[in-house]
Amino acid sequence: MTRNSTITLGPLLFNWTADQWSDFYARIADEAPVDRVCLGEVVCSKRLPFYIDRIPQAIERLQRAGKEIILSSLALVTLKRERQMCADLAIHDDLEVEVNDLTMLARLGHGRSFTVGPLINVYNEGTLAYLAQRGATRICLPPELPFASIELLSGEAAFYGIEPEVWAFGRMPLAISGRCYHARVHGLAKDNCQFVCGKDPDGLEVDTLDGEAFLAVNGVQTLSSTYCSLLEDIGRLISSGVTSFRLSPHGGGKMVAVAELFRRVLDAQMGGQEAGHSLAALLPGTAFSNGFLRGRYGAAYERA
Repeated sequence: MTRNSTITLGPLLFNWTADQWSDFYARIADEAPVDRVCLGEVVCSKRLPFYIDRIPQAIERLQRAGKEIILSSLALVTLKRERQMCADLAIHDDLEVEVNDLTMLARLGHGRSFTVGPLINVYNEGTLAYLAQRGATRICLPPELPFASIELLSGEAAFYGIEPEVWAFGRMPLAISGRCYHARVHGLAKDNCQFVCGKDPDGLEVDTLDGEAFLAVNGVQTLSSTYCSLLEDIGRLISSGVTSFRLSPHGGGKMVAVAELFRRVLDAQMGGQEAGHSLAALLPGTAFSNGFLRGRYGAAYERA
């Protein structure tokens, strides 16, 4: 495990206030040992106006700190204003764009390099080969893939000279819809949602009728209730060809410490098991999972 293994901080999926957004990325710039940062709205286009004017300042501060910047596109493009959002992203040809909906490819044009987010279903070699030939330089594989698939696709990525990335920390994205679950829970319509998703800065927990944790709701998005953690699997993943690990932002002021744990494991300064115990102590009460990687049900957690 060497410095050749990189850390990506994925785009913020939740609805935070503009001040929370700015403060978070300022701290990431100054303190977090991550190599690149994804910025932009992925889940709901209605959220973007609240912080869009703060993005240039965040980019400048993050770049000054030596972080690479990726601009993330919307995951579900349905409206005219959302098509315009894609067009506006494509104008920034000085920054890499992360594709989270294949309609974005039409905006980028042939010959333009891009990265691929985990919401694109890269499940086989044919899809990976198409995206590589189209200009992809890095692909974050979907979090539901088992190890055997990751190993196979990492080998294919190496053949095309692109970087394979895995979802290594945070609630996992499971689905996205035209309906807003958050609004419906509060008896509101999507067009008059009053941005109630902001009341749940890490998602709204959904339990089964038996009171067991099941999912989490984030506006139009469905996430896992558990937090994926692949800290104990890093060695095996690097051996399979994975070169980048994605951390998904969450609140509570702990993301810098989370990134530090991953960096220490990647730099061989700490073992995966020890780091896993440290993560559990850092986030008490959090249920972790690595079941997808282990070929089990997603919410399962198996120690190395």
